[in-house]
Amino acid sequence: MRTVGLITEYNPFHNGHLYHLNESKRITGSEYSVAVMSGNFLQRGEPALVDKWTRTRMAIDNGVDLIIELPVIYSCQSAEFFAFGAIKILESLGFIDGICFGSELGNIKQLDYIAEVLNSEPESYRQHLRFKLEQGNSYPKSREYALINYLKESNTLDSSTIIDIVSNPNNILSIEYLKSLKKIGSDIRPFTLKRINSNYHDKELSGAISSATAIRQQLFSSDVLENIKHAVPSSTYKHLESFYNENKGFNSLNNFSVILLYLLRNSTPEELRKILDVNEGLDNRIIDCSSKNSSIDEILDCISTKRYTMTRLRRILIHLLLNLNESTIKSLHTYGPQYIRVLGFNAKGIEILKQAKKTSQLPIITKFADYTKLNNSILNQMIELDKKATDIYALGLNKDKMKMNLDYIISPYMKINN
Repeated sequence: MRTVGLITEYNPFHNGHLYHLNESKRITGSEYSVAVMSGNFLQRGEPALVDKWTRTRMAIDNGVDLIIELPVIYSCQSAEFFAFGAIKILESLGFIDGICFGSELGNIKQLDYIAEVLNSEPESYRQHLRFKLEQGNSYPKSREYALINYLKESNTLDSSTIIDIVSNPNNILSIEYLKSLKKIGSDIRPFTLKRINSNYHDKELSGAISSATAIRQQLFSSDVLENIKHAVPSSTYKHLESFYNENKGFNSLNNFSVILLYLLRNSTPEELRKILDVNEGLDNRIIDCSSKNSSIDEILDCISTKRYTMTRLRRILIHLLLNLNESTIKSLHTYGPQYIRVLGFNAKGIEILKQAKKTSQLPIITKFADYTKLNNSILNQMIELDKKATDIYALGLNKDKMKMNLDYIISPYMKINN
């Protein structure tokens, strides 16, 4: 049962994702597919457009066989932690043959070489990294500088090639996936597909295959859903329409403006420094900007510098929203993922789950309430953060239909008949 693993957000599932799914199965020779998908909060520090169950239905209806939730302790983190959590879950299943991810480069050998440098961190590389960090640059910019100079010294790749590779988000994630595979000594074979038609950050629709960013931008700027109809499969459109009608809109960070303003204006520098990535200096900057501005976009623009990137700042806001502090994150990360949380499956997915029950190193949870029977305090802490994330996510939606405890109420999506 040859099976390919995918690491996804599907925010929302669009035609590019369908292409990726089909091509991934083709180039890996796989008959089965398993996607580890972020829950309700995402890697770049924002709530998902639609909830995790709606996105699961989109994916299963379009041919993904099994959807597993990436816990929020990993889903709303840096590329390194995000990648490690997802790769570890796929490895823990015990039977995944390959993983296929999209990249702007489309060259697995070059990506893997860079991953090896970052994994082993030669002394020359570390020296360049320290030098740039001490100048007050962000970690991504410092790492880019260190890579360029280290690889230039070793005559491996020219500067323009390195800049092009490490300045593109899917390349960065690809490198982190490869690093994680090396770190855990996995036998899962990596493959990459070159992105086609549109770039990750493209904000304009570009035909049948447009970026998720462009699709979201269109949905937020217009109430006319039909504008994105050509860019998504028909089943995705149906689920988007249903979600929109029920919730009177889609979710976004701006939907939490009042809550976040309250939290920011009632936080002390000492309290903010307990959040991951908030250091001395940034704490006061956050408080100062939140006292002078009345919208989240204005606050982020005020805080942002070359050292404090927008993605980092948005993740800080999500951690504040979830009351997720640095000590909790680092403590839980030392244990790694503790469970396989099933969100949906089709007929092939049932076959995968039967296999997983024989080989998985982690407990498989299909009925949410069953986690309490496992008598694992670390698992409890981690999965209860997922429940909290779901409850808080609902606060950004239709205020006429306030929802709680959806993790207990909503069962995994099953599509047994085509």
